[in-house]
Formats: sequence, C-alpha cells, structure tokens
Amino acid sequence: MGENQLNYFREKLVAWKDSLLREGQDTLTTLQNEPLREPDVTDRASSETDWSIELRTRDRQRKLIAKIDAALRRIEDGEYGYCDVTGEPISLKRLEARPIATMTLEAQEKHERQEKVSRDE
Repeated sequence: MGENQLNYFREKLVAWKDSLLREGQDTLTTLQNEPLREPDVTDRASSETDWSIELRTRDRQRKLIAKIDAALRRIEDGEYGYCDVTGEPISLKRLEARPIATMTLEAQEKHERQEKVSRDE
C-alpha cells in the first residue's frame, strides 16, 4: 500500500474516532445537565430505557475506538492492510468499507463459519 493510501486511511480513521469522541462527550454533557428523574412513572421508565440504549451504544463505540486505535498503530507499524491470518493484502474495497478490518473477506468468512460451528456444538 502506498504512502498516499496510508495517509487516506489514517485521516479517515482519525476523523471517525474524533466523531465518536464528540458524540460521547455530547452524551456525557447531556447526562450531567438533564434531570434523570421524571415526575411521571411512565415518563421515567421511558427516559431510563432511552438512556440505557444510549449508554449501550456508547459502550459499543468505546470498543470501536479501541479498534480504531489498533488500526492506527498498524499503520504506524507498517502492518495495516494485511490479513492477520493469511498475511495477504486486504482489498482496498474492504478497507474502504471497514477501515478497521484485520482479515481478508475470505479469512473473515471462514472465521465466522468456525465460530458458528463452535456455538452450535
């Protein structure tokens, strides 16, 4: 992968991470500023459900940020764009769709099939 392509993916990953961090900060600010207790029981239940969903989303995003950081480290280490399993280059089309990908599409599909088999046992 050329230097221009690496810079493109680095910028894409950094922008994605910044966006996730801004969303997380917005959630934190809202949590600090809005009352969590609604006077009506129904409103309170609805509000608590909404916040539960929001917090689960933020937790998934926290895990995604860790994967973005790992991808940025791989760029710096010269390992970005290569499959962890086969060592083959990951297609640019796949990296464009999922910049944090660590496996080729074929290796990922094989991995998922093996996971399914082990879950079914």
